Amino acid sequence: MAHSSTIHESLTAVFQVRRFMDTVTAGPEGDRSVIASEPVDPQSPRGNHGRRTELGVLLWQRAMEPQTGTWSLPGGRLRDDEDLDTSARRQLAEKVDVRELWHIEQLSVFSDPDRVPGVRRIASAYLGLVPLTADPQLPADTRWHPVSALPNMSFDHGTVVHHARTRLAAKLSYTNIAFALAPSTFTMSTLREIYCTALGYEVDTTNLQRVLSRRKVITPTGETAAPGKSGGRPAAVYRFTDDEIRVTDEFAALRPPG
Repeated sequence: MAHSSTIHESLTAVFQVRRFMDTVTAGPEGDRSVIASEPVDPQSPRGNHGRRTELGVLLWQRAMEPQTGTWSLPGGRLRDDEDLDTSARRQLAEKVDVRELWHIEQLSVFSDPDRVPGVRRIASAYLGLVPLTADPQLPADTRWHPVSALPNMSFDHGTVVHHARTRLAAKLSYTNIAFALAPSTFTMSTLREIYCTALGYEVDTTNLQRVLSRRKVITPTGETAAPGKSGGRPAAVYRFTDDEIRVTDEFAALRPPG
């Protein structure tokens, strides 16, 4: 297909660890496939009845052609007076009111000539991370969806989500990127939940603590968490040593058990 012009756009796969309820709510136009979710309460035990902790991605539902009713990543056209990073942050703030990003990085460029109908669009895709306890006030057409069960996605946006999830899982092994998914302070059980959810498989709490402490990724605060309903020894509270991404072990890999 010949193209007389080209539009450059930014798209951002925004991830957050969330609790998804085993119920649906009515979305725009009466759509019943929207799963209700809420931020994770670090004091609430994992696996509450009727809720599951999953990695969520932020999507909005298209109300116009092409592909009306499908779900898209937030983004839009690059302005003449801005760079790509600025564009990605602006689109998130203006269109879905997400401003509390603790990390954002460019993921890849998607440039298939036929990735969208009409005028050619080249997309610079980003990975964005929102901390565990944030709760952005979303527009009516926007929802969090579990990455494990994406709805009918627009164009190549499902491929972008897959690339972003793969990048996140890889960086959890060799960087401190989990700081952008965690609250400012946390217990190891909460941090383990974040790692398990983002990686998609179980990790051992003791081993995780040993590895992250050896790499100086986490630092004890000297405080303890309030005991749970079952009592027991109060859990130590930690924080991330840095609030900017850094490589901690370029050859490391957090592998599933077995």
